Amino acid sequence: MGPAGTALSYPRGVPGRGCGPNGLRWQPGAPPLPDPPPAPSCSGPGWAVTLLRGVRMSYPGYPPTGYPPFPGYPPTGQESSFPPPGQYPYPSGFPPMGGGAYPPAPSSGYPGAGGYPAPGGYPAPGGYPGAPQPGGAPSYPGGQGFGAPPGGAGFPGYPQPPTQSYGGGPAQVPLPGRYQLSRKINTESFPSYPVFSPVSWDYSSEPAPMTQGTHGTIRPAANFDAMRDAEVLRKAMKGFGTDEQAIIDVVANRSNDQRQKIKAAFKTMYGKDLIKDLKSELSGNMEELILALFMPSTYYDAWSLRNAMKGAGTQERVLIEILCTRTNQEIREIVRCYQSEFGRDLEKDIRSDTSGHFERLLVSMCQGNRDENQNVNHQLAQEDAQRLYQAGEGRLGTDESCFNMILATRSFPQLKATMEAYSRMANRDLLNSVSREFSGNVESGLKTILQCALNRPAFFAERLYYSMKGAGTDDSTLVRIVVTRSEIDLVQIKQMFSQMYQKTLGTMIASDTSGDYRKLLLAIVGQ
Repeated sequence: MGPAGTALSYPRGVPGRGCGPNGLRWQPGAPPLPDPPPAPSCSGPGWAVTLLRGVRMSYPGYPPTGYPPFPGYPPTGQESSFPPPGQYPYPSGFPPMGGGAYPPAPSSGYPGAGGYPAPGGYPAPGGYPGAPQPGGAPSYPGGQGFGAPPGGAGFPGYPQPPTQSYGGGPAQVPLPGRYQLSRKINTESFPSYPVFSPVSWDYSSEPAPMTQGTHGTIRPAANFDAMRDAEVLRKAMKGFGTDEQAIIDVVANRSNDQRQKIKAAFKTMYGKDLIKDLKSELSGNMEELILALFMPSTYYDAWSLRNAMKGAGTQERVLIEILCTRTNQEIREIVRCYQSEFGRDLEKDIRSDTSGHFERLLVSMCQGNRDENQNVNHQLAQEDAQRLYQAGEGRLGTDESCFNMILATRSFPQLKATMEAYSRMANRDLLNSVSREFSGNVESGLKTILQCALNRPAFFAERLYYSMKGAGTDDSTLVRIVVTRSEIDLVQIKQMFSQMYQKTLGTMIASDTSGDYRKLLLAIVGQ
């Protein structure tokens, strides 16, 4: 396996914390700052339903007629601000990227083409664009399943049991390609690469659905024949040497679900394990990339989490990247897979490897209970913005539990509306306030949630950039993001990468990698 994922951190946004009346910042000699408006408490009965009547809010950069034409964001009225109103730009960018500011959106509303503005609308590298997806933050489509494939292309079928239901409800019909439990495997001895069990598993024959507005670079191949592909791979590894190009042509042009069927067909036809044969023919980063492509999506996430906490030290950035960006269903499937494959409880491992408010945040994330309603409650957004201000910038010290509660439970579209309300009210963006109030891993975790609420593809584009920036390459992070996003939103990630860094993702991959490893990565990203 390549080198461990490098932990990235976001530096503190503003040094020093001079506090005046009510905890607000003021400069010596300046007039006293006004008292803040009363804010609902983060505890006590009825705090979540306090209504602010007669409040009219305006969107930064837009006339006071309300929000721009944007699905899921109904127009509201006149702005109510605290401190005194002023035009405040979009939240400032990722701290590592130079603190560039968000450009104000044009008055005509958000541009089309998947909700991403034209390249000319972005600042030079250093600004983290906050372009939203139409209808709110994108949800993740179901990943690929884990198990034996159903019949197709001449390959015998397998039964498909329903998934386990939650809360005593009825069993749910499994989403296409998702992980299905069929047998518990206790594997305390965790290898460098996962040993794929010879038992039969269940796969859906249909590809994972694509989220509207996002697209992967890999789609299911038409006229797919698992037995024919298995034969191609067998010939590529038979005899003296290995035909790596033949392997690349197959694996880079098949969906994860189709790769699982190829793996099962290979064992049926030749009585050999495809993964073991590939490991014997490959090495280094090429081996890691090939094995990642042949892991079912849920298993790969569970394996990455286990590997991040196994042995001395913890790769906190891996925990953050997976647990703070996945959907409820994906997280629940990861938890079940983690228990089934490794015989361990994910929450217990998190508690033993982390501590403090970072531990609490990750435990909240692994419950998979975030509100996923795509409708936005603007009154609640205003209330949450006031709570967050009073829990951080508006007081001495920080009420970490209030931040954890709001960021762990609100939907991503709701959090985006809260960030906008916070910017108007406090004349400061919430990302910057988190940098001032928190540090270390909990800061990175909270900011990851907010960054995904603003623009999920841009978050992954930033992660890819810093995996290759400077001396050396964080190959594990590069492989993990390219593989896990290849069927979800890698097209949008490539677009954001070009707009944020004035170079294509393929160009940077080509300059930082070499050989067959580079060829396969470029084939996956569509270069």
